[in-house]
Amino acid sequence: MTAHRYAGATAIAGIGATEFSKRSGRSELQLAVEACTAALDDAGLEPHRVNGLSTFTMETNPENEVMRSLGIPELTHFSRIHFGGGAPCGTVQFAAMAVNEGVADYVLCYRAFNERSGRRFGAGVQERPAGATAEEAQFAWTSPYGLLTPASWVAMFATRLMHEYGVTSEDFGRVAVADRRHAATNPAAHFYGAPITLEDHQESRFIVEPLHLLDCCQETDGGQALLVTTLERARDLRQAPVVVEAAAQGMADDQQMMRSFFRDSLVGLPEMGVCARQMWETSGLGPDDIQTAVIYDHFTPFVLPQLEEFGFCGRGEAKDFITGGAIEIGGRLPLNTHGGQLGEAYLHGMNGIAEGVRQVRGTSVNQVGGVDHVLVTAGTGVPTSALVLGRE
Repeated sequence: MTAHRYAGATAIAGIGATEFSKRSGRSELQLAVEACTAALDDAGLEPHRVNGLSTFTMETNPENEVMRSLGIPELTHFSRIHFGGGAPCGTVQFAAMAVNEGVADYVLCYRAFNERSGRRFGAGVQERPAGATAEEAQFAWTSPYGLLTPASWVAMFATRLMHEYGVTSEDFGRVAVADRRHAATNPAAHFYGAPITLEDHQESRFIVEPLHLLDCCQETDGGQALLVTTLERARDLRQAPVVVEAAAQGMADDQQMMRSFFRDSLVGLPEMGVCARQMWETSGLGPDDIQTAVIYDHFTPFVLPQLEEFGFCGRGEAKDFITGGAIEIGGRLPLNTHGGQLGEAYLHGMNGIAEGVRQVRGTSVNQVGGVDHVLVTAGTGVPTSALVLGRE
């Protein structure tokens, strides 16, 4: 594979977010503008110098509205990435491609929503009207059987994972405990000051067996933005550049939206494997070069196969890899040092990219020592994306 030309030549130069809450009390547009303004302030860049925007197809804040609200005079690049939580690292990849090719100078990547006080994604698809489009018709393969919510879809994978590899509910719980332990020391996290034990996890009510309440990410109101530019331009801004060492998107054979039940095997996440192959090949790095990772944790069972897809452990070995505090501060691979989507906030993974930036800068509230390279992943079970961020 030819190395991606933007890899090592582009950087994240600014990060900004609103507070994370359950009821923001303001519009999604205001949340987006606040987050973008904060990212620009972090970088020390004035809005009129931005000429690119990158976001999600699910985003409700059109680029022209964000542009006018920020006072951006013109845009030469605007792009959107599909597939919900699979998109965050893809927005950075598109921004990096745009600035590296000279299509734009500075690109803001943003995501903002009232996902707790407004539309709640976790409620499922039962209220969606039938339609004659491929996007709507796909639900006909699973919805008649009661598979209506993201939790029910992931429960199928989790059950098979337990059957084939001997994974237990306690193994899933170790992910939740690590996330909440990190969130407990993060003042920005919704669960600041509220760690949990494995016993708490096991005693939490079932949502869809084998998933407990504490296996499922929260719903959040808030916004997060990132500023992407070339490495050369980033050097002139306020913060030390955080280099985009690799970025990738991935879809795999017989890909469905969190319901790839018709593959030969249910226990892997081959779409993330597509990302992993690109990232290691284009960056020249490997699992041993990563000091900490932000692994997309909308549901705890999907954290385990991601570790396997990236080669941190072999197939079926993730349950052993995460034991003994390996994914907590001081362990072999601290995960989600901000608390993840289980502990900090569910911003479709954009807040995880911001934590990756802080780890490289050395400013995380749960800083890992000697960080040179950070892996960040996007949503799994769907077409997805990933990043490796590092020092210049």
